[in-house]
Amino acid sequence: MFSLTVREHIMIAHSFHGEVFGPAQKLHGATYLVDAEFRRRELDADGLVVDIGLAADMLKQVLAPLNYRNLDDLPDFAGRNTTTEFLAKAIFDRLAARTAEGALGTGGQGLSGLKVTLWESHIAWAAYEGALPAAMGQSA
Repeated sequence: MFSLTVREHIMIAHSFHGEVFGPAQKLHGATYLVDAEFRRRELDADGLVVDIGLAADMLKQVLAPLNYRNLDDLPDFAGRNTTTEFLAKAIFDRLAARTAEGALGTGGQGLSGLKVTLWESHIAWAAYEGALPAAMGQSA
């Protein structure tokens, strides 16, 4: 399996519901490094997993509505604990949808998987990975 990873960051504010979160129940901030790892079984005709510029632009565009925002105020996340794990899946879903819409050009058609990792710090991170259904069964 080949992979290509692009990285961006976001700065957010949020709070959590539930005693398990202790002081994080109060409004607090986080800065995440966000890695999007695109996977492909075979390289395309140009020897690429996917165009790195398109991948970096798409990640930046997907993260823009979250950056410098209080996630508690976003309708998409109403009533949810926007944990690192939850956000990894939310970002995965948005990237997968944009890929299916063709945001990565024809190179996105041969992608087989995606992994999104949110780095909360240098010692703690969470990720979500899965297949890209729109790409299933298409050749590179």
